[in-house]
Amino acid sequence: MSTVCEFELNGKQEVFEFNKVAKQSNGSVLAKLGNAVVLATVVSEFDNPVEEDFTPLTVQYVEKTYAAAKLPGGFIKREAKPSEFETLTSRVIDRSLRPLFPKGYVYPTTITVMVLSADKDVDLQVLSLNAASAALYTSNLPIRKSVAGVRIGKINGEYVVNPKNDEMDDSTLDLYVAGSKEELLMIEMKSISSEEMVEVDIEAFTKVHQTNEMSEDDLVEAISVAQNALKESNETYEKGFESVCKELADVKLVEFSIDEAIINHVRNNYLENIKEAIKKLAKSERATELKEVARLILVDEYCVEKELEFSTIYEAVSIVKREAVREMIVNEKVRADGRGLKDVRPISIDTNILPSAHSSCLFTRGETQALVVGTLAGSKDGQMYEILTEKSTSTENFMVHYNFPGFSVGEAKPMFGVGRRELGHGNLAKKALEATIDKDYSETVRLVSEILESNGSSSMATVCGGSLALKAAGVPISNLVAGVAMGMVVEGDNYSVLTDIMGLEDHDGDMDFKVAGTKEGITALQMDIKLGGIELSVLKEALLQAKEGREHILGLMEEAAQEIVPSEALPLIEQFAIDPSKFMVIIGKAGATIKEIIEKFSVSIDLDRDTGNVKVSGENKQNVLDACEHIKTISNNAPERKDNQKKYIDFEKLYSIDEILTGKVVRIADFGAFIELPKGGEGLLHISKISKERVNKVEDVLKVDDNVEIKVLKVKKDRIELASAQF
Repeated sequence: MSTVCEFELNGKQEVFEFNKVAKQSNGSVLAKLGNAVVLATVVSEFDNPVEEDFTPLTVQYVEKTYAAAKLPGGFIKREAKPSEFETLTSRVIDRSLRPLFPKGYVYPTTITVMVLSADKDVDLQVLSLNAASAALYTSNLPIRKSVAGVRIGKINGEYVVNPKNDEMDDSTLDLYVAGSKEELLMIEMKSISSEEMVEVDIEAFTKVHQTNEMSEDDLVEAISVAQNALKESNETYEKGFESVCKELADVKLVEFSIDEAIINHVRNNYLENIKEAIKKLAKSERATELKEVARLILVDEYCVEKELEFSTIYEAVSIVKREAVREMIVNEKVRADGRGLKDVRPISIDTNILPSAHSSCLFTRGETQALVVGTLAGSKDGQMYEILTEKSTSTENFMVHYNFPGFSVGEAKPMFGVGRRELGHGNLAKKALEATIDKDYSETVRLVSEILESNGSSSMATVCGGSLALKAAGVPISNLVAGVAMGMVVEGDNYSVLTDIMGLEDHDGDMDFKVAGTKEGITALQMDIKLGGIELSVLKEALLQAKEGREHILGLMEEAAQEIVPSEALPLIEQFAIDPSKFMVIIGKAGATIKEIIEKFSVSIDLDRDTGNVKVSGENKQNVLDACEHIKTISNNAPERKDNQKKYIDFEKLYSIDEILTGKVVRIADFGAFIELPKGGEGLLHISKISKERVNKVEDVLKVDDNVEIKVLKVKKDRIELASAQF
């Protein structure tokens, strides 16, 4: 018999139904919020442990198109390859729930979240994490801690907990935090740009791009709001789910421990060898040097007598190495490569090194190197994608693609398809850079980051190189963006915050977070906390230390930006404005005129009928200029419109949705009637909107010169749709 748990949190009614579906899983739940329904299941194979010391956890978030009453797009009408949103959401759930699994849990586990019914007002990332956590918490796995997700927006200067999706359109902040009632486990943040009207003179205003970076104080305040919401949610869930929790299975937690005497032998006799290896590890993410030390130990008298295997010795070496790294950082305040805790590794920057690319930047920081290449294209050349709750496709005009080949870390492996990690790193860099691009810039921009070397935070190298690649391509940006990877090591009551961590410190540290921003503040942040939580005061200290590192890197980037020489491969773009009413003359009958201009001058032409803007682009400067002059000549020679001709009217300034008006029928067509509106212009009253009853012919109901009472149904800048006032 199913059990239903209902909660009211943040003004929303959440429903969790257990023991209704997928009952052969270790744990399952149907979670409902509004019209959204997701199924979350947890399955673990207790009889199939792996031999390695790790938890083999797989998380899958899957959207079914029937959830939004539509078919899959494309030729094959079946869900197949996961979208980027599905992959990124799977990563969010994985990073939030993985810390809950106890050490020694080595049983293959799969968490599956399926969206069965969608609601455009519901944040599916938040609901899906809460559902997955509920299924895990109430399962028979040895986990009794609830984790929840919360999204914080900043709307009209106020923090809003779990805003609706359409409310996020007005937000300047997108902050997603996952945690338990006591601990923060994962944080993702990005600033959202906006445009504001700023007064420049008396009764004169101009539109100004706002990047909306966040200061460290404001970000900590927003995270505090999230922490309070998480505490309330998790306390509610744990109390409400108590009666539906399954009895815990008797699962053995495997202890991967070796004899302390072996560790002591390695520590007492080979510590200096290990420290020398650590210095070399500071220049590589590969553990080759440690393996050499382990081979040396393998043939000594003690190990031969004990008949120890290489794997046992290597594990002991790794344990001593971790101790040494952490002791140096916390007690001596010195790092493996000799840097201080706040020091950034040497940086070199080379721009536009690829003559045939639109822009390029080779950014090298220590042993991490990213080659970021920019390509520009027209607004119609963006990446088409589907959103589950939208019927039509959307277009992405800013893309960041991150590639991590094996040779970047000295591994002999071929390049395969894009993995979850690569999608995640590219998405983080995109978040960091996107807000700085002028909102009026409509061209398509693709940045590709090729990681050529890696030893610590190649994603932040991608941010730095990507920002300079945007600058080199002439993309209008508000400021340069730099990123820095931070770490933390905690031993008892002592801790050290590290700036610009390398792979060794990431592996042996307790926290890894990446901060990107301009000189004005933070544009993106990603944090994974391995030690089970962090005090906000410590987080603020880490953010302020990250600011120092970011400002240092920005100084070097600004120097490099001064030396940028534009690539000769950059397309030339010219823009000017003409009267939108003359666009038809430029286009010509069936597009003949504009086709002739494009072919004659080898250019691309974009016309914006809302603003009258004309954009001409091409590879040859003279051809572009000649095409512009040709278009202007056609426009200047076009006859002026007569008073009885249709004038361009911005309907959004005159009419509002649901406004009731009286208009006059001026023309009738098979599909409806054109109504002359009292404030100017004409609107279409479609035949289906004339009456609640079926209308076979417009003339059966309306005739020219009739006065009709109508309602504004839909408003766009250049057209308006109407319905009968009684409809």
